[in-house]
Amino acid sequence: MEGDVFSGFSNGTQIDGKVLHTFQKSFVQVQDILDQNRLLINEINQNHQSKIPNNLSRNVGLIKELNNNIRRVVDLYADLSTSYTRSMEVSSEGDSSAGTFKSDGKATSQKRIRSG
Repeated sequence: MEGDVFSGFSNGTQIDGKVLHTFQKSFVQVQDILDQNRLLINEINQNHQSKIPNNLSRNVGLIKELNNNIRRVVDLYADLSTSYTRSMEVSSEGDSSAGTFKSDGKATSQKRIRSG
């Protein structure tokens, strides 16, 4: 299925399988981090409710890990947003190959040369 072209946007922009794979990979990473955060939050809550000094001390590290995970999610979404925006900018130039991504997920930048 890779290499196929999908027409999934309302403005008719076509996306190849590599782009779709890149987006899917990023969303899977985000979901994995969010699942990990759920476990961290549960452990933090249990430690807090126990009121045991060692557990409460452990929460400091767990909260730091949770904050780092949140930063990672924000970064992943920012990268996705940037890639999507770049692809739409290229696409709006009217180039027939616009809106494509390299296999690393970064938008290709292609410029049209206007005559006259």
